[in-house]
Amino acid sequence: MSKLQLKNLNKTFSPKVVPVKDISLTVDDGDFLSLLGPSGCGKSTILRMIAGLEEPTRGQVLIGDRDVTYTRPGDRNVAMVFQSYALYPHLTVYENLCAGLKLKKTPVGEIQQRVTEVSEVLGLNELMQRKPGKLSGGQRQRVAVGRALVRRPDVFLLDEPLSNLDALLREHVRADLKQIFAAQGVPVVYVTHDQTEAMTLSTQVAVLNDGYLQQLDAPEQIYNRPANQFVAGFVGSPQMNLLTLPCQGHHALLGDFKIPLPDRIPTVPAQITLGIRPEHLHIAEPEDSIVVKGAIFLVENLGMHNLISFRVANSQGDPIVLRALLPPDVWMGRELAIAIPPELTHWFDVQSGDALGGVGSGV
Repeated sequence: MSKLQLKNLNKTFSPKVVPVKDISLTVDDGDFLSLLGPSGCGKSTILRMIAGLEEPTRGQVLIGDRDVTYTRPGDRNVAMVFQSYALYPHLTVYENLCAGLKLKKTPVGEIQQRVTEVSEVLGLNELMQRKPGKLSGGQRQRVAVGRALVRRPDVFLLDEPLSNLDALLREHVRADLKQIFAAQGVPVVYVTHDQTEAMTLSTQVAVLNDGYLQQLDAPEQIYNRPANQFVAGFVGSPQMNLLTLPCQGHHALLGDFKIPLPDRIPTVPAQITLGIRPEHLHIAEPEDSIVVKGAIFLVENLGMHNLISFRVANSQGDPIVLRALLPPDVWMGRELAIAIPPELTHWFDVQSGDALGGVGSGV
């Protein structure tokens, strides 16, 4: 067992610079955890504390049954893949793969066995005598991953390893990584600001903001049941519609249209935030219970879909803007009647941003 545990982990650089604030989480054997969040949210600092490159201000890092909080990086048995790949430019691929094992004085026969196994998995056999300068970005990335794999660590740490690749290559390598690390059976911690990487690679996603853990959950739960308004707005592309609306009775007023509030919100606030994903809106049908109408002012062609921006009239103030992701063959003209499925609405407290009543209104 090489379960990774972080207990009340904190890092303070100065009274005004606290990138990590009391983070606690567990990554079991075989779990792939993505640390997801915007720049400056603390995700890379957490990774560096797990690796031993930064010392926590307080809290613990445990690998298996060992407290490694103050253990030297080389004695933790973790392997890290950096954003820059950090390959030795003067060494061949084979020598790069061997370098860490030689430093640990691993027997020559075992080195050759491990390198052979890894090179076959990653398709590096034809590249073994090349130096990094003669490799493409995708090949360098595979060598960096291979160097981590040959070490057979207790924990894998990856710091935005795909950020230097173009979009098509990133998609291909992402699929490879998922298969490779699923076969390792040890904890993987992956830092990214790319939600697509986090959602497709991970068994668990930790969404961070301003040093705080916002939500730790399976990817589908992060998407379908965001814990607060930050998670709802950060995860999902196109971004979720988030509208702060006045309340009247047990309804929120979206312009001149009334949206029933969930039965699980017994106390009606003066204002509430409605969340609905663009892909969950659709052209209204006679049987739809919640329909809003608006004027289209922007159509963005995304290939399989069109992202439609439209304004809903509001007698109480400025028009309200909504975005809907619709099939490209739908003819809409200038006006749009859109249905809001009540079971797919999200409701958030205006002050705290916390989710109210869960996903779906139960109307």
